[in-house]
Amino acid sequence: MPTGVALRDVREQLFDAADRILLRSGPEALTSRAVTIGAGCAKGVLHRHFTDFDDFLAAYVLDRSTRMDARVAALRAGTGSVTDAVAEALTSLFGSVAVAIVALVTFRDGLRARLRETWPAGVPVLTEAAESFAAYLEDERVLGRIAATADTATLGAILIGTGHLLFADRTGPSPAPADVRRTVAAIIPVVVAT
Repeated sequence: MPTGVALRDVREQLFDAADRILLRSGPEALTSRAVTIGAGCAKGVLHRHFTDFDDFLAAYVLDRSTRMDARVAALRAGTGSVTDAVAEALTSLFGSVAVAIVALVTFRDGLRARLRETWPAGVPVLTEAAESFAAYLEDERVLGRIAATADTATLGAILIGTGHLLFADRTGPSPAPADVRRTVAAIIPVVVAT
């Protein structure tokens, strides 16, 4: 690798390389060497910006947890079908790097320990998504589009857990949109206002 070449947005280049590796080859292929090669920089660059590889991975996971998929972040209550909106957002979320990040956190003990220093429970990307779905459903509850007795925090967690189960096999075909919608409808109908 060339030296003395200024790199712009090094962290983002490294994080983007990690995304590509996770999506293509899974957590077992994510090494510091693979990341730096994927980012087109020398291995020392990673270690100039992070104390060690687990520090890099923790920063990466936390960064990706704040970049919630656009469809999840864009959920707006009061428009369209609740079931359709949730099904589309779940599909979009789990079509992203989220499933691979869950596998990465599960795969690396050192990463989980590092994350616990700043993230008390759960997997950051999925915890953020569950909170986003819960907030959306709470807004729908306030508008009267789902039952007033709905436990929106629990529903958010159920949707994320179920979505993860549907999309967990990243090597096989993704579930059909109709299957995702049917699953969401099975979770939400008991709270949809009539």
